[in-house]
Amino acid sequence: MVRLALLMALTVMTALSPAAGAEPKPSIALRGTPALAADFASLPYVNPTAPKGGRATFGVQGSFDSLNPLIVKGVPATGVREFTIETLMARSLDEPFTLYGLIAETIDVAADGTAVTFKLNPKAAFSNRTAVTPADVLHAFDLLKTKGRPNHRTYFAKVVKAEAVGTDQVKFTFQDGQDRELPLILGLMPVFSKASTPADVFDATSMTPLIGSGPYTIAKIDAGRSLTYQRDPDYWARDLPINRGRFNFDDIRFDYFRDSSVLLETFKRGGIDFRLEEDPGRWADAYSIPAVSDGRMIKTEFEIALPAGMTALVFNTRRSIFSDRRVRHALMMLLDFEWINRTLYNGLFKRTQSFFERSYLSSAGKPADATELSLLASFPGSVRPEFLAGSYMFPSSDGSGQNRTNQRAALQILRDAGYTFKDGRLVNAASGVPLGFEILANNNAQEALLLTYARSLEALGIAVRVRVVDGAQYQERLASYDYDMIQTTWASSLSPGNEQLFRWSASNANAKGSFNFAGVSNPAADAMIDAMLKAPTEADFVSAVRALDRVLLSEDYVIPLFYGPRQWVAHWARLKHPEKTPIFGYAIETWWIEEPK
Repeated sequence: MVRLALLMALTVMTALSPAAGAEPKPSIALRGTPALAADFASLPYVNPTAPKGGRATFGVQGSFDSLNPLIVKGVPATGVREFTIETLMARSLDEPFTLYGLIAETIDVAADGTAVTFKLNPKAAFSNRTAVTPADVLHAFDLLKTKGRPNHRTYFAKVVKAEAVGTDQVKFTFQDGQDRELPLILGLMPVFSKASTPADVFDATSMTPLIGSGPYTIAKIDAGRSLTYQRDPDYWARDLPINRGRFNFDDIRFDYFRDSSVLLETFKRGGIDFRLEEDPGRWADAYSIPAVSDGRMIKTEFEIALPAGMTALVFNTRRSIFSDRRVRHALMMLLDFEWINRTLYNGLFKRTQSFFERSYLSSAGKPADATELSLLASFPGSVRPEFLAGSYMFPSSDGSGQNRTNQRAALQILRDAGYTFKDGRLVNAASGVPLGFEILANNNAQEALLLTYARSLEALGIAVRVRVVDGAQYQERLASYDYDMIQTTWASSLSPGNEQLFRWSASNANAKGSFNFAGVSNPAADAMIDAMLKAPTEADFVSAVRALDRVLLSEDYVIPLFYGPRQWVAHWARLKHPEKTPIFGYAIETWWIEEPK
């Protein structure tokens, strides 16, 4: 399995050089060179001779009301994007950010970085057997740029011209050549049929599938309850090296459950084949069943070498109650991680200290270097001294559940922010408004944590309500920022880039459907993201990422929670997986079925 040492070795690279645009290439790496030669036979983390066949059933908590995952409206069904809609190029999960040919068989980046041209594979075809043409690519680009999710609208706004070149090429011209990631972002653009996707209804929720070129088609829909994908026996790219050993199940079924306990029990009875467990308490206690003891069910811990990212309670700073950083900081101090980890999670979690936790991109424990200090010089006061020094650690306790030292410190901060006690409640001295808020959740699994945190605030006269709503309502309130606090996770990679605009930029602070859940509108954050995207070398890139980390941490936009050191997976023994695990962790599209004899 991949270890962190391998991760570090993979990242000792130089920046993408102008020579990358010398001629069309079948692959591209954001920094350095692709790991695989042009004539590679298969990805290194697959079993190229894996048998095809069988049905795999997965469980999903929630519901769905749309088959279009590329728009803001609706709750999309799981798997549509992964199994039916392909991108111009495919990402290797064993490299930080490297793409190999798929719909586009080559990529050509201009020497000055101001354009990228993709040459389409002449065999590329949609599931209805029509050829993928430049017109389809340009149609998908236009719809995603004007009607897609904010991430695509943000990325594609940097393209000033999109055009067909001849009969088999598409060229995108940029505002400038500063964003080194943009050619790869376009390489990951989903492509769907122009003839089957009218522009006037693209951004409306629909149970009519998009026509893509992927390895599966949607075979059966039970709205809100289940969705079944069927492998396309005539899939155009089934013999490409990038796909050997992948997409082995004949059928993939997703069953939806409103209750997490029912989902778990269905899995334990054999109604579901696979389960990624995210609750360490359940991982420690819920699988002591005969099927595990006798080998019919397997518990596996997969190594993952990606950054853990940030799982946190998020302050909606658009709300006046959270507009004062001192209030946010005091509420952060009242989270008793040691008590929560011991009583709820069997002590298996670790405390998150960075937005890029578990990686060399994290600023935790590292003093700012000269490049960081130079980047931050134009924004004095944007980073607190303790974060510049790399010495800050989030408050800890003795795990007894008392947390009195942190309570006293938090109470003093709240008094400094203008709060005082009145009739057993903490109220704003000027307005008389009590300090209280609602935490919005979308599943019962979050309740224990949220209620435990709410109880810890009661001792200081702070009233917190935990409200659990269904998936559709949750997504709508998320998209319109109609909440005080939520629990969420921003996943991370070894190549953070344009997605950071979608999460932290001022331009997305009020854009419906963005992932800027905290409402961050901070010139320093915008500048650090810009520096990250323009970084000419790996060292400059790392410095820019760490500087962004320090800016975000300094403002207490979130209450950092925890991360799991590995991926906890339980599955029935009929499911098999390759020996090698990529740095991204397990890859379900590489698994296969072997029925017991």
